[in-house]
Amino acid sequence: MTILAIDGENFKGKIEDVFEASGITRPAWHEYDYHGLIAKVLAGIPVDRRLFYFARIKEHTETRDKSRQLIGEQRLLKTSLERQGFEVILSGRVRGQEQVISGKKVIVFREKGVDVRIAVDMVSWTCDRVAERIVLGSSDSDLQPAVREVRKRGGEVVYLGFEDQPNKGLTYTTNRSILIRNSEVLEHRGKGTLFNLAA
Repeated sequence: MTILAIDGENFKGKIEDVFEASGITRPAWHEYDYHGLIAKVLAGIPVDRRLFYFARIKEHTETRDKSRQLIGEQRLLKTSLERQGFEVILSGRVRGQEQVISGKKVIVFREKGVDVRIAVDMVSWTCDRVAERIVLGSSDSDLQPAVREVRKRGGEVVYLGFEDQPNKGLTYTTNRSILIRNSEVLEHRGKGTLFNLAA
């Protein structure tokens, strides 16, 4: 079995970078055609399970409106991803942390625990013989120890990164790398809720 495990916020951040660099307005996250993008870049690799991992967002008392907005956006994205054939795993939490930026106190939202959950799942799938191959959609260097452990136990790990600034550590640690081109990211924008799930 081949399992695709994507760190949702990490993946979104890379897509965001591509749109910003191109000067093209990014569609709302729940309107993006993730299925089409993945089907194209992983053509020839049969994938049995497709998982997106996100941290669960909680209301923050000091930024209640922003928290509620983020929660609403996450719900829309979760529904969209499930319609596109992905499983959505909510693990860890998004926590608001007070920081001083340009002399002003602001609340910055940061994920905690997603990389740990992905690492545990990767090793568990390999040890339990659930997956022979894992396609890792994350450029987080913290996952390198899990990658090494999977390979040590006979599993295969494919790094799914982006052509702009791929994670060199993961390219060296994994069995092979597949890099998503900027043109492929832009090609799958603005599909709305009409998805070709037969691809």
